[in-house]
Amino acid sequence: MALFAPLAIAHAATGGEPVATEQVDVAPCLAAASVDDDDKVDALCPGVIDSEKTAKADRLRALIARGDHYVRRGMTDRAIADYSQALLLDPSMADIFNARGELWLRKYDRPKAVQDFGAALKLNPNHEKAKANHKALAQELERIGARMAIAGKPSFNCARAKRAVEKAICADLDLAELDSDVQGSYVRAVREATNPRDAKKLQRDQDAYIARRNAEFGRPGYDLKKAMLERLQQINGVDGY
Repeated sequence: MALFAPLAIAHAATGGEPVATEQVDVAPCLAAASVDDDDKVDALCPGVIDSEKTAKADRLRALIARGDHYVRRGMTDRAIADYSQALLLDPSMADIFNARGELWLRKYDRPKAVQDFGAALKLNPNHEKAKANHKALAQELERIGARMAIAGKPSFNCARAKRAVEKAICADLDLAELDSDVQGSYVRAVREATNPRDAKKLQRDQDAYIARRNAEFGRPGYDLKKAMLERLQQINGVDGY
């Protein structure tokens, strides 16, 4: 199939004589991308995208079609490249900003993802996918930030630690984070308790766990980490949270 098709008539620079001009035919590229024909996409689309004779609108269509094809094929970097080129040609496409943002998430590049979701919402505040993506990512970043803030810190102030077991927890990063996990899960479980009786039982169990931990630490056969893991599983259940 011919790549170029006569679509317009232009006037010569001298004499005003009309001369035929040729414009790239984008249809074969779009057709190949729509059926995910890798060989034809590779053979037909570059000639459309890279040609100076391709109309801007057709170049955009080809870039987006090939980018969509790459997404379906799991070729994330190539899809990002095509969407980025398309956005350079037309930075008003909220759908493409959102689509590229989703690809940045696949690469765990959260800053670029949130930037693209924000750009999509700036263009279209009612863009449902971008709103959902932006909200979910913001919540994830908040959780990561909160987790980083308490990384390596137990649920109590190590500067005030007096018991041997508390000092041991403060001196071990894994034990410190495990202690924080136990306390956090306990607080969540109490907050989500369906009635006061269940909340009181959780409190009694937590007080008993801490008392036993304080009393038995240092005794032969006592495994502090094992006891903490067992308590965490007891609160969260066998399958976790």
